[in-house]
Amino acid sequence: MLRSALRARAAAAIRTQTSSFSAKASASKTKSKADPKAKGPKSRSKPPGSAAADDVAASSASRIADLASEEETRARRIAEEINDKSLDVGPNGRPLFTAAQSISGLSRKDACSYMKFNEEELNAVLPEGLPAGMKKEFEESMRSALLVRQSFLDLRDNFRRVVDPPLRSSDGKGPKVRKQIVLDGPVSCGKSIALAMLVHWARDEGWLVFYVPNGKEWSHGWFFYRHPDTGLWDTPVQAAKTLQDFLNYNESRLQQLPCQIFDPIPLGEGAGVGWMKGVDSMAMPEGSTLYELIQTGITHTHAAVGVLVRLRKELSLVKDIPVLIAIDQYNNWFTFSEYEEPVTVRSCRPIHARELSTVNAFRSMMHDDMMIGAFSHSTAVGKLRQDLPDVPFDARINFPRYSLDEAAAVSYYYLRQRLIRRESFSDEKWKKIYFLANGNGAEMRCLAPFIR
Repeated sequence: MLRSALRARAAAAIRTQTSSFSAKASASKTKSKADPKAKGPKSRSKPPGSAAADDVAASSASRIADLASEEETRARRIAEEINDKSLDVGPNGRPLFTAAQSISGLSRKDACSYMKFNEEELNAVLPEGLPAGMKKEFEESMRSALLVRQSFLDLRDNFRRVVDPPLRSSDGKGPKVRKQIVLDGPVSCGKSIALAMLVHWARDEGWLVFYVPNGKEWSHGWFFYRHPDTGLWDTPVQAAKTLQDFLNYNESRLQQLPCQIFDPIPLGEGAGVGWMKGVDSMAMPEGSTLYELIQTGITHTHAAVGVLVRLRKELSLVKDIPVLIAIDQYNNWFTFSEYEEPVTVRSCRPIHARELSTVNAFRSMMHDDMMIGAFSHSTAVGKLRQDLPDVPFDARINFPRYSLDEAAAVSYYYLRQRLIRRESFSDEKWKKIYFLANGNGAEMRCLAPFIR
């Protein structure tokens, strides 16, 4: 992040200086033409300031080259030290990396240590896409590893207790078990990464997980229209994409789950093809599976929205395996969408997210299904009230930023990955960036290279 910012700043400096010198040169040239007393042959010498502009460009190019060289050197040294276990030391001599081979095997003693992942395997388990913060962490640290946080372990154990009731405390004094959770908290506290890891764990356990990593896309972009029968707004392109994302990981499991609702599926306007003539619904044959239902929505654009809405009802009826609905950027479903409805020739009415057929079907938590939604303050939709409609009053919990112990582990990890120079590292210095960043993980990663 730091290096990207420096490159952008250098490029901006080049543009600013070049524009300034070009403007001065143009003004000088115009003045020369307007002066009738100007004499002498035309000169091809460089305009005033061009030499300074060249110096700025050369200096900026040199700085960018130095940064690239530093990154190459750092990557080479990390590769050379990858198997050096003597460097895998965390605070107070603790192991920096956990020995657990899966998220299910993590326990409280693994908190404040790092877990290694294979990025290809992550993409296979989460084909819907990795959170932006996770990808940035992998890129800047040059290793696919994530911090094991106690707040995540509590979240995982909550849903584990829902499915496995014997784990509850016999005296009834254990933590309250919630089937519906809304993750809130300050920006860059790790909500999206925790949600993705929860989905990873649930899929490893064999659960059927409906995961939406970009809830904002449900209310922004794509083709939209009002369905005359429901009065809601349909987004068939987004619906088809969501169905395909859900199918990518769950195909084999969906082929084993039968449909339990056989009412005709309402059809709508297809993306780019209009309405079907003389047909307003599509029947699903008895004995169809959820896989066949989803394939119908993917192959028939007129049925995409109807199938996605039907899928929500079908998921509530699945009893053979645990089902989890996980929505990131959930707060975008409680404010206005990007769409507008023309009211007069000169005015439009903003369309609320709840008026969209797909959001209307999936937003509510007033049911008995397991569901978790994570707020994303980086998408900036404004502050929402504490009591949200269609959400249980006690479902909202705050996900914390790094604690001091977690920040210590993070700092030692960045030292291991050479984001921090070994000769400059000290407990006093990493604590300074922790308090300066107020526990913000992204800011700590950005400030780590400044430890000198």
